[in-house]
Amino acid sequence: MAKHELKKEKTKKKGTRRKYKVIGRQALKIAGIAIGILATAFFIFFFSVKAGFFGKLPATETLKKIENNTATEIYSADSVLLGRFFIQERTRIRYEEVPEHLINALIATEDARFFDHEGIDYRSLARVFFKTILLLDRTSGGGSTLSQQLAKNLFPRKDNGWLSVPVNKAKEAIIAHRLEEIYTKEEVLLLYLNTVPFGDNVFGVEMAAKRFFNKKISKLSIQEAAVLVGMLKANHTYNPRIYPENALNRRNVVLMQMARYGYLNDQQYDSISALPLKLDYTKITHNTGIATYFREQLRQQLEKWCEKHQKPDGSDYNLYTDGLKIYTTIDSRMQKSAEEAMQTHMADLQKVFDDHWSGREPWSDNKDVISHAIKHSKRYKRLKEEGLSEDEIRKEMARPVHMKIFTWSGEKEISMSPVDSIKHYLRILQTGFLAMDPRNGDIKAWVGGINYEFFKYDHVNENTKRQVGSTFKPIVYAAAIEDGANPCRYVSAEKITYTNLANWSPGNTHEEDYDKKYSYQGALANSVNTVSVRVLEEVGIAKTIALAERTGIRSELPKVPSIALGTANISLLEMVTSYCAFANGGYAVTPRRITAITDNSGNIIEIFQPTQHKEQVLSSETATMMNTMLQGVVNNGTASRYRWKYGLRNDLAGKTGTTQSNADGWFIGYNPSLVVGAWVGADNPSIRFRTTNLGSGANTALPVVAGFFKKIQQSKALNTYANAKFPEVPHHILRQLDCEPVKEEKPFMEWLFGNKDDTEKRTEFKEPRSREKKKKDKKNIFNKIEGLFKKKKDN
Repeated sequence: MAKHELKKEKTKKKGTRRKYKVIGRQALKIAGIAIGILATAFFIFFFSVKAGFFGKLPATETLKKIENNTATEIYSADSVLLGRFFIQERTRIRYEEVPEHLINALIATEDARFFDHEGIDYRSLARVFFKTILLLDRTSGGGSTLSQQLAKNLFPRKDNGWLSVPVNKAKEAIIAHRLEEIYTKEEVLLLYLNTVPFGDNVFGVEMAAKRFFNKKISKLSIQEAAVLVGMLKANHTYNPRIYPENALNRRNVVLMQMARYGYLNDQQYDSISALPLKLDYTKITHNTGIATYFREQLRQQLEKWCEKHQKPDGSDYNLYTDGLKIYTTIDSRMQKSAEEAMQTHMADLQKVFDDHWSGREPWSDNKDVISHAIKHSKRYKRLKEEGLSEDEIRKEMARPVHMKIFTWSGEKEISMSPVDSIKHYLRILQTGFLAMDPRNGDIKAWVGGINYEFFKYDHVNENTKRQVGSTFKPIVYAAAIEDGANPCRYVSAEKITYTNLANWSPGNTHEEDYDKKYSYQGALANSVNTVSVRVLEEVGIAKTIALAERTGIRSELPKVPSIALGTANISLLEMVTSYCAFANGGYAVTPRRITAITDNSGNIIEIFQPTQHKEQVLSSETATMMNTMLQGVVNNGTASRYRWKYGLRNDLAGKTGTTQSNADGWFIGYNPSLVVGAWVGADNPSIRFRTTNLGSGANTALPVVAGFFKKIQQSKALNTYANAKFPEVPHHILRQLDCEPVKEEKPFMEWLFGNKDDTEKRTEFKEPRSREKKKKDKKNIFNKIEGLFKKKKDN
């Protein structure tokens, strides 16, 4: 090639290089300007977010006082968690409770440089920028640190239109940095673990541990901790209950990360990752778990308590968000025994009831029962509010719909019309059961019904009242003995019609009773109505009611003679409380549900002391007599099946009760350590057994109490309650009770002069005579006898 051509080529190349250099310099200049503009825009944007242009950020003082909505927890006297009250199901933990392997799993999976950054991991942000944004690699992971995730948990994201993602990310970065300036790394981790959501309205790792593995966080194994950490990526997708295969794969990813960062060696990783996924899923809701009816009564009491008590900052306590700890008197072992005894007997009794009414409806003689139930149903009321006519409502309620119903063989999903559903539930027998310590009024077990999920109505509390039948009779006899009556004085059981009470004539269960005379013990053991009315007449209605009120009965008691037969409507809670005065030697007690309330840090807010035995409402002598007589009811009287059928030999006093037409069955049994009461019946009193043999308290209510005592007798921890013995009865009291329970012979005057009407006496129910009148009558007794002899002679 010629020299000039070479020179020309060199000049051309040189020009090209100069040209590219110019273009390069221009590109770099443009890029620099662009980066400058972007950086300026970023800083303007960042500081506008920091300045609150997109919404005010939490101040440092707010961050120093972070408080999360925390569930209130209810504990039994034996330290078992009974349930929670919450908006978000969350329980706080201390850092010392968190196992090291859970922290390691969390760090390895979510934020490997957690202990190196100050809230923002710039290396992760760079990775996100280049891989996720520029290269569109969605598998490269996010750039949020644990501190930023905590910020998101504490202050949920807000909608800012198309700028939502950058605005929220910037806010979280700023808040994360501030959090790390205020809290130590350990405190940030603890805040995160207490706030992170796990789906199903569960918040915090402690609640997640209890929900999925039924254990405290401190007891979690490595593989269990890995399951929970794995859920943080997507708590629904990796929910081990719903998607076990997803959860297992994700768990092994977490284990692999732990091995990658040196928290597990290869052998540990291989062995643990090969383990199957095992859950112990436990969900305690307001409708499940033990003591559900008790917890609802407690909730109502605590809401009122919160209205009257303030936190140190002056605001009222909130039952659902302040994480209170409620310590109750309930014994979880007794509660379980009570619920099991109830379920066993009530399931059997329902079969008997259904067979008893086989082929007939229990309300067949009273059609108003079903029409009343329909018109008071929620569905009827809703249709009425929608403006439907009666015919339209009737057609609508006769149309089958898909529903879930209660049966003793388990809940069933079936197609059934609302009317048939109402009929189904009308036939269901209900119960109430209560166990109380008579020494201090502590409630040990409370069963308000057969199933709280389906039947919310509580049959124990003071607002639920039914006729108590013969369980009221011990109060009548105790009032008489307190008034000076001789328990060995024989009282005639003859039938009487009281002309001043609209010819009211109380009757006895057995016709042969009318020809007998009973001591108090004999009359109580055989539950003789006519004797109870005579005893009431002698002591007086006013004194009987006064004693009932002193022992704890707050219901209004009618001032009528039939009160001796238990026609008053009284709650099971009141009746059990009243019987405590017999069991403890004559002292009134006040039922106690709560022993203490603390805040979420364990600081005591209030202690609830038991009632002290200050008010003696019965003399100890009267209480001892009543205990002895009521033991006779169990040993030889209407409650004797406690012995012969259930084979129980522990000391027990008690009284059965059966109301008119067998609508209510009662039994209250007790010893010095425990008073136990049960009621059984349908919610509508018109629905009942047709025979006393089936509908008596001895057949319906006593078996629940017997089953309960049998269970706690078999428990080493509880048998001291079941086997508590009555103190030895002093000789002077034994002498006062040393008489035959019943006499068959006729009264002396009837034997001497005859009786014109052996089947019925007509008289007036009168208030008792004064003591002065009694003395005067006693002085004149011989004059009366002399006059009678003279009259006989004249005739």
